[in-house]
Amino acid sequence: MGNCEENKQEKKKLEDYVRSIPDFPEEGIIFRDVTSILQDADGLKLAVDSMQALVEGTDADVIVGAESRGFIFGAPIAYNLHKPLVLVRKKGKLPCETVEQSYDLEYGSATVEMHKDSILPGQKVVIVDDLIATGGTVEATAKLVEELGGQVVKIVFLMELAGLKGRERLAKYDVASVICYEGK
Repeated sequence: MGNCEENKQEKKKLEDYVRSIPDFPEEGIIFRDVTSILQDADGLKLAVDSMQALVEGTDADVIVGAESRGFIFGAPIAYNLHKPLVLVRKKGKLPCETVEQSYDLEYGSATVEMHKDSILPGQKVVIVDDLIATGGTVEATAKLVEELGGQVVKIVFLMELAGLKGRERLAKYDVASVICYEGK
């Protein structure tokens, strides 16, 4: 199955809420703006419902949201499924003892953290984020979950930029996206 074959029926309708901005942040890039989904009540409901549908049937103990838009989509999914929500934040934002994971960006690197006591050994975890591009942030998030003894059972995205091959980077995980764009 190709990267963009999931959820064809919902894809068209939800895609209508996505604002595409050409040549941002640089020429040749089409920026897929999630804020246009969030600022429309029907778009937000469809996005959360569609992402949650990708989790249905998954045995999970915890939902993990990656900063910051993973919080937006992870919170209602965790609430609806009556699961705890764990936040993965940029370095220096969490007040208690943390574990951290660094990863490479296009230019430079970044570090994400989670509280050391947020995942218990053996817990089954679903990671939620808005967009998969190169997959670096979510790969680092998955490594944090595993460092704490958790098992990543599913990773769910609202949008996927297949041309950046993030799914390949996450090949060992069960990855699903609601909307998939073939390009970058």
